[in-house]
Amino acid sequence: MGSHCVARVPRVEASGVGLGQLATVTASATAVAILTPSQPADGITPSAKTNLVYALGTLGYDFGSEARRDSFKQLMPNVQIDGTTVPANPYDARQMADYLEQNPSEAKSLIWTLNQELTPIYAIDPKGAFAADVYETLQAVLAGQVQPQDSEDYIERVSFPGRLTDRTIELFSGQVVPVVTLPNIRGMYGWKINSLVSAAVETVSSQQTSADEIRLRRSLNSFLQRVYFDLQNLGQIYKDRALNFAATNAFQAASSFAEAISRGMELDSIEVEKSPFCRLDSDCWDVKLKFFDPENGSRAKKLYRFTIDVSYIIPVTLGKVRSWSVPK
Repeated sequence: MGSHCVARVPRVEASGVGLGQLATVTASATAVAILTPSQPADGITPSAKTNLVYALGTLGYDFGSEARRDSFKQLMPNVQIDGTTVPANPYDARQMADYLEQNPSEAKSLIWTLNQELTPIYAIDPKGAFAADVYETLQAVLAGQVQPQDSEDYIERVSFPGRLTDRTIELFSGQVVPVVTLPNIRGMYGWKINSLVSAAVETVSSQQTSADEIRLRRSLNSFLQRVYFDLQNLGQIYKDRALNFAATNAFQAASSFAEAISRGMELDSIEVEKSPFCRLDSDCWDVKLKFFDPENGSRAKKLYRFTIDVSYIIPVTLGKVRSWSVPK
């Protein structure tokens, strides 16, 4: 992500022979009986279908009940405020981050949430052999979010790739949110918008004048803010996962903006559509950034396209950025 991205931490999936694929052979028969997923063994229930999610937002936590909240209040140490000792406040994210740093196992007792505009949209459920790593990363992201905004460690946005389950959980407020499982920390990122912009600009700065670099920073920041707020989504459908990854991996967008800005153009629209070409067993989507000349309305617009494969739990970029002129 770049040296400025604070919490970039490497998700994995268990592999092996599934129960629905076991073959049995008897000595008295030459036929092989294959147990298919549509023919589950007695006593075995096929696993629930899950969907891929790649969502952006901020990290939060919830207690679910008064009893669980009070258990944290009882276990967390008192704090000093202006020389006065006061009871711990489990709603204070700074106190909670410090407490979890000293007591990492306590992270499992919280309901972790991904929020958009202070509203929880998912409950995060670390699962599998790397669950402890995921909880450690959640604590680090929470600690980064409470840092001063001018700190190098400040985290403003996070991305979480996971699998949507058929489960829901009720929060303390009574709101019910779907549960997303995180198998490991691959693809989990935390960043500050300005730091992400700076890292992206550095990749193309050798081609820019000082004035162009200022415009590039402004345009990239505007692009990211537009994705975060105007185009914010749940990250479930394919095109939304592609768009969210484009905002996370801003380096390809930076190359598009750099060339367009050198031509005196500004961002007009952001579109995501199914790619007409794709490699085998992939699901490719084209992110199209269209630019216009604000001083010459008759000038043809410029379109920049890059392709993202969303078939895996972590989206990946394919090929180079392509560009061409389009009618206004």
